Amino acid sequence: MSLRDTLKGTGVAMVTPFKSNFEVDYDALAKLIEFIIDGDVEYVVSLGTTGETPTLSKEEKLDILNFTYQQVNGRVPVVVGIGGNNTQELIGDLEKFPLEKATAVLSASPYYNKPSQEGLFQHYKALAAASPKPLLLYNVPGRTGRNINAATTLRLAEVDNIAGIKEASGDLSQCMQILKDKPSDFLVVSGDDNLVLPQMACGMDGVISVAANCFPKHFSDMIRHCLADDYRSARTLHYQMLEGYDLLFAENNPAGVKAFLTELDVIQNYLRLPVTPLSDALHQKVKAYLKNFS
Repeated sequence: MSLRDTLKGTGVAMVTPFKSNFEVDYDALAKLIEFIIDGDVEYVVSLGTTGETPTLSKEEKLDILNFTYQQVNGRVPVVVGIGGNNTQELIGDLEKFPLEKATAVLSASPYYNKPSQEGLFQHYKALAAASPKPLLLYNVPGRTGRNINAATTLRLAEVDNIAGIKEASGDLSQCMQILKDKPSDFLVVSGDDNLVLPQMACGMDGVISVAANCFPKHFSDMIRHCLADDYRSARTLHYQMLEGYDLLFAENNPAGVKAFLTELDVIQNYLRLPVTPLSDALHQKVKAYLKNFS
């Protein structure tokens, strides 16, 4: 089975639960993993940016990853987030992190440096050469300050060991350019929960979702309907979650999804600075939305 087949559907960019003293809450992480897997998703992503990785130490990342492997216990694939803006440091991480049980590595594009398209190409080419697992690009210009354009993505799609992209530019035209000209075995998944339905209609393979932390069953069912070309059923689920998408991202990610998961009694509502919990007014809207959600 190709990686594209393995990772077709819904992946979940998991949050990192914290205790009131801001240590990692492993009991809550186990509860979250079970909640997500019970929702029938296709795979999980550990140490993605939704996991507040900028505030995790290297030791915490290793502990979280090993705990995730143990808790998942082979029931679904695990994709590991290893991204950043120091290419040489990331090469070291790819060599040192325990990736034997990983299915692929998801690597967010460099932030703050604002490299040229050639710089982005060379960055990912170097990571692909060092990675022991297939590499997935992650384009999220709203966070990084630099877009990986369609031409660069397609150029990278021809590089050995680069197997796909999480495309979160929000630009449907760019998405269609990639989908039109990509190699047949190149995985293209969405990183924009509110746009995934039309993106699937254009030919995407699925999603790596924030919303699927708190709506795993509804979200993964919607994606499976899309993959089966049953857009009537997919639309019903999409519109049921539409207000939820707005609430999730109104102030900050992962503050929104942690508020939802707190109300669902999966985790506690703690985040590490500089990220803070949702405002009281918005949190009340989350509670009201969930009260009517089924």
